[in-house]
Amino acid sequence: MKKLLMASAATALLAGAASAEDVKLGILIGFTGPIESLTGHMANAAELAISEANASGKVVNGWNFVPVRADDTCGDSAAGVTAAERIVTADGVKGIMGGDCSGVTGAVLQQVARPNGIAMVSPSATSPALSTAEDDGLFFRTAPSDAREGEVMADILLEKGVKSIALTYSNTDYGKGLGEAIATSFTAKGGVVTINIPHEDGKADYSAEVASLAAAGGDLLVVAGYLDQGGKGVIQASLDSGAFSQFGLPGGMVGDSLPETIGPALDGSYGQVAQSDSAGAAILTEMGKTNSAPFDATSPYAGESYDAAALLMLAMQAAGSTDSKVYSGKIMEIANAPGEKILPGEIGKALELLAAGQDIDYDGASGVELIGPGESAGRYKQFEVKDGKFETVQYR
Repeated sequence: MKKLLMASAATALLAGAASAEDVKLGILIGFTGPIESLTGHMANAAELAISEANASGKVVNGWNFVPVRADDTCGDSAAGVTAAERIVTADGVKGIMGGDCSGVTGAVLQQVARPNGIAMVSPSATSPALSTAEDDGLFFRTAPSDAREGEVMADILLEKGVKSIALTYSNTDYGKGLGEAIATSFTAKGGVVTINIPHEDGKADYSAEVASLAAAGGDLLVVAGYLDQGGKGVIQASLDSGAFSQFGLPGGMVGDSLPETIGPALDGSYGQVAQSDSAGAAILTEMGKTNSAPFDATSPYAGESYDAAALLMLAMQAAGSTDSKVYSGKIMEIANAPGEKILPGEIGKALELLAAGQDIDYDGASGVELIGPGESAGRYKQFEVKDGKFETVQYR
């Protein structure tokens, strides 16, 4: 009898395994390109959420979530679209955690996601233009718009006694939107922008741009660029020529690789990056240290990546469907009150509550609160570079 029971159990187990359905989720970010030093942390955080859901045993319909990585390059929209088309048409992903940079994300949204009816939750595409983009209800982001960051940076600059700035921005959708937001907010609050010019990523020499910036002058230089590309080059050229010695650093310039490359000369520069001081942020920081694929949850957009992946899976659970056109309508609902608060490490609990028809309020690692067109209300960490580290001053 015992053998019969064991055999029956084994048969049931094998039947369950056979009926399990792999639900693929795209991890579409720039594993190469201008923020490549950040994306390893972002991908590992997103994949931790996926493994957490699977390990909980609470996913309905025998679904097994499977991450599929793809490199959108951050900077090359054509390459990003090609990568997205591959994971949608060849791999059959049911949702995309990504893209990362704004230009690529916008291109993927219009050329791949909308035509194929695939939901996207970006952890880091922050261009204000994405707030009003046609998206068929398929696009969301766990990072706040740069329109808000422009206001925060203007406040910080003025509080520091800065009356005038020279400003340069990456000649990308991200850089243009952020540069405009900073200039508009700073001017509206009484500051003076002496010059506002683009720089191209990937150049070997930024002396011409720096000469123009230096000629215009300013109390400091704000660099709205990328830490692994042109922004870094502009800072180094400014230091080499003596044009500027202090820099304002928005979110795209934040990451350990920048002070490691520039050295002590970056000390004293300051700025802000989208990041939360929520209870969930501290929890994910500890989870990242012990994960099988460790990551730094304090690295920019790591928490937002964990949250983006979680929202996709929880929305599917709430809808009982992996069809983006069905479950995308649940994302705003599960991300906001009312409902039981859900923090990192509680994805299994959230899945169980949703399966029972109960409400959740997913707070996650970044204090998720989605507003308006499905984007984060957002918090910002104000920092100063000291001894080669981004030291937190306060949260706003």
